[in-house]
Amino acid sequence: MQIIQSIREKGAAIIIIVIAISLIGFILMDSKPGSNTSLFGGNTTNVGKVNGRAIELNEFNKRVTQEENNQAAQTGQQPTGAAVLRIREQVWNQIVAEEVFYKEAEKLGINLTSKELSAILMSSDQLNPFMKERGMVDPATGKLDETKAREALNNIKKFKGDQRKAIDAQILEPLKLSTAAAKYGGLISAAAYYPTWMQEKDAVDAKTFATISYVTVGYNEISDSAVTVKDEDINNYVAKHKDLFKQEAGRTISYLTFSQLPSATDSAKTLQLIRELKTQFAADSNAKAFVARNTSAVDFVDEYLPLSKIKSQAKDTIVKQPVGVVSGPYLDGKNYILAKIIGIKQLPDSVKARHILIGVNDPQTGNPIRTDSAAKKLADSILAAVKSGADFGALALKYSSDGSSTKGGDLGTFGYGAMVAEFNDFTFNKSVGEKAVVRTQFGYHVIDILSQTNFKSAYKVAFLAKPILSSDETINAASLASSKAAAQKNEKDLAAYAAKNGLSLVEFPTTIKENDFTVGNMQDARSLVKWAFGANKGDVSEPIVIGDDFVVATVNKTYSEGTQDAATARVGAEAIVRNMKKADLITAKLGATPTLETAAAAYNKQVLTAGADSTITMTGRIINGIGAEPKIIGAAFNKDNIAKASTPIVGASGVYIIKVQGVSQKAEATAEEKTAQTIARFAAIRQQTNNWFEALRKQADIKDTRAKFF
Repeated sequence: MQIIQSIREKGAAIIIIVIAISLIGFILMDSKPGSNTSLFGGNTTNVGKVNGRAIELNEFNKRVTQEENNQAAQTGQQPTGAAVLRIREQVWNQIVAEEVFYKEAEKLGINLTSKELSAILMSSDQLNPFMKERGMVDPATGKLDETKAREALNNIKKFKGDQRKAIDAQILEPLKLSTAAAKYGGLISAAAYYPTWMQEKDAVDAKTFATISYVTVGYNEISDSAVTVKDEDINNYVAKHKDLFKQEAGRTISYLTFSQLPSATDSAKTLQLIRELKTQFAADSNAKAFVARNTSAVDFVDEYLPLSKIKSQAKDTIVKQPVGVVSGPYLDGKNYILAKIIGIKQLPDSVKARHILIGVNDPQTGNPIRTDSAAKKLADSILAAVKSGADFGALALKYSSDGSSTKGGDLGTFGYGAMVAEFNDFTFNKSVGEKAVVRTQFGYHVIDILSQTNFKSAYKVAFLAKPILSSDETINAASLASSKAAAQKNEKDLAAYAAKNGLSLVEFPTTIKENDFTVGNMQDARSLVKWAFGANKGDVSEPIVIGDDFVVATVNKTYSEGTQDAATARVGAEAIVRNMKKADLITAKLGATPTLETAAAAYNKQVLTAGADSTITMTGRIINGIGAEPKIIGAAFNKDNIAKASTPIVGASGVYIIKVQGVSQKAEATAEEKTAQTIARFAAIRQQTNNWFEALRKQADIKDTRAKFF
C-alpha cells in the first residue's frame, strides 16, 4: 500500500530482466552475420551518439526495462508490442534531451538542489510523482499525505544499488530534467528585451503609412503550359535553398492487407456454441465449476461486487434478472457471453477502518525482519490484546510498520477496491466492529472496522464467455491470398495484381524513417519498417503479420540523408520555380523602365490605388486589395519610388509596378493603444524564445543507430 514496497519489488525484477536481455542480446548479435559486435571484439555496441557521447546498448536497455516496470506498476500490466516500442522511443528522446540540455545547464550552474527536490516531493503539485501513488494522497482533502511522503522520502535516501537506480530513473531524473528546463526557460524568457529605441521606432512605423498607385500582372496571365520546369531548374532552386529541402533517410511504400479476423461464419459458429450451453448453465448448481469446465474467456469471480465494479456492457440488464436466471448470449467486445446471477446482498460503498501492519520485510531495505510464522504470531497476540481492551492507537504506534501508525492506524474512509483484495474483502464484507488478522502481500494486518456507509446492492455474477476466434479456414484463406500477392516480382506487377483482383493497394504518403514503428493505423509495424529499409525500390515483401492482418508491401521510393533530388523537391518547389519563370516573361514584356500606364496597356490592366485606409505600414502584413505582399510594403517606403514608377517587383501572386503617392502620419495613438502595442510586441519577442530546446537540439551532433538492434 506504499510506494516503497513497489520500488523494492521492482528492483529485483530490473536486475533479472536486464541480465536476461544482455545475455540474449550478446548471443544473438554474436551469431548474426554483419552484427555490430563479435566474440573477438571490434565493432560498436552503442545505439547512438549524442555530442560524441556513446549511448551503450546495455545502458539503453536498462532504462527501457526500468520504464517498462514503472508503467507496469502504474497500470498493473506489463507493456507489450507497440507499448514497448513507444517506451523505447520515449527513453531515447529522454536521453537525447539530457545529453543536449545538461551541457547547457551546467554552463549556467543550473541544477536541482536537495532542498528543491524535497520541496517538490512534499508538495501537492500534480507534477509530484508521489501524487500518483495509491495511498499517498489523503482521500478527504485530495492533497498529499505529508507523513507518508516524508517516510517515503527518508526511505529513498537510504536506498543503494539497483533500488536507488530505479528511484533515479522513475523519480529523480525526470524531476531534475523538468526543473532545470523550467529554470532555463525562465532565464531565456526573462532575458527577452524590448529596448526603448525599438519601442519608439515601432511606434513611428505603426503610425506612418503610404499611399500608392499600382498595376498588378498576375501569374495567371501566363498559362502553366507555356512554361516548362525542368529538373535542372528545380535543382538550381534547391541549391540556393538547401535548408528548405533537407531530408532524412527514408522510404515510401504501398501495401495490401489481408485480414485474418473472424468471418461472419466464425461468429455464427461461436454464437451457436454458446446458445447450446445456456440451458445447461441455468440447470447447473455449481456455477464456478461449470465456468471452469467449459473454459470461459472470463474467469469466475467469487465475490459480491457493486454495480460500478461489474465489468460488462450489459450489466444494467443482467442485474435485473432474478437469482439463478441466465441472460444472454450478448456480444461484449470479442466475446459472446452468458451471465448468471448467483446472489445479491447489501454492501457499503465506503468504509472507515484502522489497522496495525506487522511486516515480514523491512520497507526501507527489503530485507527480512521476521519469519512469516513470527509475524503471524505477533499479529494474533496484538489482536487478542485489542479484543481484551488494549489501546489500539498505542499498539499501532509501537508495532505497525505502516505510515498510519502515527495516526493510531487510522486509514480514513476509502471506497471499494481502494485497498488490496484481501483487505478490501474483509472490510466490506464483514460488519462494523469486527476485528481480525488478515494476510496481504505487505504482511499481517490487525484490522478494526470502524464504520460503513451508504449500503447498496452488490451482485455475484458468473460469466461464461466464448471468444469469437478465426477458424483455420479463415486464417488459411488470408495466408494463401497474401502469398499470391507476395509472389509478384515488382511494384508494377503488384499494382496490376491488385487491380485485377479488386484489391485496394494503399499508397502510404508519409516518408517512413528508419526508427519508426507505426505505419498509418498499424501500431506495431516495426517488422514492416525493418523490411523496407533492407529492401530496394520495387521489391515486394513476403507476407508480414501485423496485428490481425497479413501485409504485403512494396518500396515505391528510397531516400538518402541529405538534400532532396529534383523528383522529391518538385512537390514543394515546382510552383515557385514556375512563377519565377513567368515573372521573367512578364518583366521582359514590361521592359526595363515601365510606367504605370505602359504596364497597364501591356496587359490590359487598370491603374489602381491602395493605402488610403492606412493599411500600408512597416508593421503591417496585409494590404487591403492586394494581400500579403511584403516586397510591396518595403517598396512603398523607398524614396526612389516617390512620384516615380518602380522597377518591376516580383511578388507572391504576380509582378507589380508601383508609384508612391505620399507618406502620411496617422493620429497619435492613445495611451491604451500604445500599451497594447507594447504588450503585443513583447509577447511576440517572448514567443520567439519558446523553441529554445529545439534550437539546442539542432545544434547538437546526434547519431541514432537504434535500428541496428531493434
